[in-house]
Amino acid sequence: MRDLALLPKAHLHVHLESTIRPATLREIAAANGGAAPEAAPERFAGFRAFADRGARVRDCLRRPEDFARIAREFVADEAAQGTRYAEVTFSAAAHGERLGDLRMPLEAVLAGLAQGRAAHGLHTRLILDHSRRRSVERAQRTLDLALQHPAQVAAVGMAGEESYPLAPFAGMLAEAADAGVRIVHHAGEAGGAASVSEALDMGAERIGHGIGVLGDAAVAERVRERGIVLEVCCSSNVALGFAPSVRAHPLPRLLDAGLALTLNTDVPDVARTTLTEEHERVRAALGCSDAEMAAFARTAAAASFAPAELKRSIEAGIDAWLAAPA
Repeated sequence: MRDLALLPKAHLHVHLESTIRPATLREIAAANGGAAPEAAPERFAGFRAFADRGARVRDCLRRPEDFARIAREFVADEAAQGTRYAEVTFSAAAHGERLGDLRMPLEAVLAGLAQGRAAHGLHTRLILDHSRRRSVERAQRTLDLALQHPAQVAAVGMAGEESYPLAPFAGMLAEAADAGVRIVHHAGEAGGAASVSEALDMGAERIGHGIGVLGDAAVAERVRERGIVLEVCCSSNVALGFAPSVRAHPLPRLLDAGLALTLNTDVPDVARTTLTEEHERVRAALGCSDAEMAAFARTAAAASFAPAELKRSIEAGIDAWLAAPA
């Protein structure tokens, strides 16, 4: 079997605040007069416990140098995984409101990503997310930030607890689409097929997670016919209680249904995984061949919002990886 660290990959679903190195988080928290939260448990007792820990991590970040550092280190760590392109999700408006400076967190992250690219050659773009639980006004501020940085921000989308509807954000999402901002929603993780259907109605071009889509054959067919790609995050689903194990994950059934899938980490600190490790876990648990692993990588490159030339470069690298001796 070929080395999956060498497989050129596009990482489409990963939250920046969950990629912080443990030592970095401790140093940042101490510099800001606080303490880093405890390490994530192997499994959470519900989504709320997971979200509350994430809030404690985010609260450690206070200064421009904090945001720039975690972005710069994210690029270094992704480059070591064979990642050639990453779309990293960041809750820019939430941080900006918390700190009383709407633009600073995003601008600092963009500076850190640029520093990382200069050092490692890894291309990145941002997806700005907004919690369904929060106000329409904050969602509008998220879009406003995206519009200020069209080259660096690829998309906006809704995340968080799927019991909260997307309907209140319809106006903002329509404005985003009219402005050419791509839309990627989290759905079908806890909320099932109805959540995926709602996300499609609200303009989603890809679905973050989507593993519950098979609960309704008509919705699954809608996803398949439209070529909507699912950003599958097996280890994260296990850690948050949405799948019993990687081996028992619905990924094979999603493939059997003809759906297009990519492999991602989502929340690496919680899932205790890297992008390479995620690929290795799937291969080991499900018995995937190198050709099947390459197919996941091809789907991710094709579904990304990367420039066409970069997509072709990644696909050529995948071909070379597959052609090399095992």
